[in-house]
Amino acid sequence: MSQIKVKQVKSTIKRIQNQKRTLEALGLRGIGKEVIHESTPNILGMIAKVQHLVIVTKL
Repeated sequence: MSQIKVKQVKSTIKRIQNQKRTLEALGLRGIGKEVIHESTPNILGMIAKVQHLVIVTKL
């Protein structure tokens, strides 16, 4: 599968707990942090939940 890079661009302050946990599960712990994941359906579903907080680029 292809890889994607996920970068957190907005804060988790005043966000619901569900979104905070999703970002932590993705490995994002602060603004400006980046992680690389395989583009599996699980990861894409997690990104869809927090799409307003992250930027996704394909590698």
